Amino acid sequence: MNINGLTDNSTPSTSVGRTPDQTLGKDAFMKLLVSQLQNQDPTNPQSNEDFIAQLAQFSSLEQMTKLNDAILGLAVLQQSNALMSQLTDSSALIGQTVSYNDPNTGAQATGMVDSVKIEDGLAMLNIDGNDVPLLNVTEILGADDSSSDTTTEN
Repeated sequence: MNINGLTDNSTPSTSVGRTPDQTLGKDAFMKLLVSQLQNQDPTNPQSNEDFIAQLAQFSSLEQMTKLNDAILGLAVLQQSNALMSQLTDSSALIGQTVSYNDPNTGAQATGMVDSVKIEDGLAMLNIDGNDVPLLNVTEILGADDSSSDTTTEN
């Protein structure tokens, strides 16, 4: 016996997903609670236990929202501190001669660090006019001695 479906089975079904704008916030929850209280059946009112449970849910929702905001703020602060730490640590290399893997050719090169910047969340060293990620540095050789004063006393 052949059973035909009500709809074409060969077409994929589309699922309805929730977008962030459709989530219920604390204001919507409170409106829902007030509406429920206004429209309850007078012959069968809501019990105190149910009302207290809903208020507890509302309180929990509010606390979770505050906790989420605090965690997001902490994450932003931590990311900012990590970038500052990279910049501070990398700035100690200014004036130093370093060996590095050239990001364009992959060849080992040596040069003096002229400046440091943060680009796309990564510390970038300017070495002899070329931008090199800090991760490409393989060795710190020290300060360039060619600029030091080599006079002797008589």
